[in-house]
Amino acid sequence: MILNERDTDEGLLVSVCDPDVLGETFEDGPISLTVDEEFYDGDPVDEDAVVNSLAKCAVANLVGTEAVGVAIEHGFVDEANVLDIEDTRHAQMLRM
Repeated sequence: MILNERDTDEGLLVSVCDPDVLGETFEDGPISLTVDEEFYDGDPVDEDAVVNSLAKCAVANLVGTEAVGVAIEHGFVDEANVLDIEDTRHAQMLRM
């Protein structure tokens, strides 16, 4: 997976994607999702790094079957709130 962390005024913003979706655009009817390299590109990491990052972030954006699956498996995202867009999955997380 590819992980990018940014410090913002609202807290840590994390973006995670599967390597094969970086730079791709997915569409399903009126929904279009571009996995923008400026936003999602970062460091290749393993599952533990993603879990550690999600545990401390304020906001997360996740794209890809593996990235979203890790977030679901570790209780950060409820599968009922995941969007299936074309051939990939997308989830957002906001900690309040």
